[in-house]
Amino acid sequence: MDASSAYQDTLPLSSDALLTRMDGWGLTYRLHTHVPLRTVEDAKAVEDQFMVPGENALRVKNLYLRDKKKRNYLVSLEQSREIDLKALGAELGIGNLSFGSADRLFQNLGIRPGAVSPLAMINGVQNDVRFFMDAAAKQAEVIYMHPLVNDRTVALKRADMMAFFDRIGCEVTWLP
Repeated sequence: MDASSAYQDTLPLSSDALLTRMDGWGLTYRLHTHVPLRTVEDAKAVEDQFMVPGENALRVKNLYLRDKKKRNYLVSLEQSREIDLKALGAELGIGNLSFGSADRLFQNLGIRPGAVSPLAMINGVQNDVRFFMDAAAKQAEVIYMHPLVNDRTVALKRADMMAFFDRIGCEVTWLP
C-alpha cells in the first residue's frame, strides 16, 4: 500500500481525521494537495506550486530511527541539511542509530514510508517515540509537513505547530 490519501482509511488515524482534530483545536494551516512525494527531491520539484514568496518557511525531511536498545526516534530536519547518523547518535548520547523498518514505522507512528512527519507524533507519543526537531524551526514563521499522507502538505505556523505538540503531550528536543 502506498502512503497517499487514497489509503488513509487504513491508518490508525486518517489524514482527514487529523485535520478535523486540528480544526477543532483552533490550529490554522494551509492545505495543499499534490502528487505523492517520497523524497526531498520529489518535494523540491513541486514546492514552487505552494510556497509563498518571501515567507520565512522551513521545509522538513523526517527520519524514523531506532537504536540498539530498540528505542524509537523521529527526527525532523531542514530538508537540505546533511545528516550523519553515527554523529547524530553520539551528539544525542544514544549510541548507534539505524533506520526503522516500514512495519515498525506503521506500528509506532501510524504512517507509511514517504509520509513521515512531525504530525505523526500524535500516534508516536503513545508509543514512547522521542521527537527531535531542527532548531531552525524556532526561526521559521511557517513549517511545511505532511498530514500523515504524502500527497498533501500543510503549511503550519510555528506557534500552531508548538500548540499541536502541547495538545498531544509531545516533548520537543531541539537539535542545534
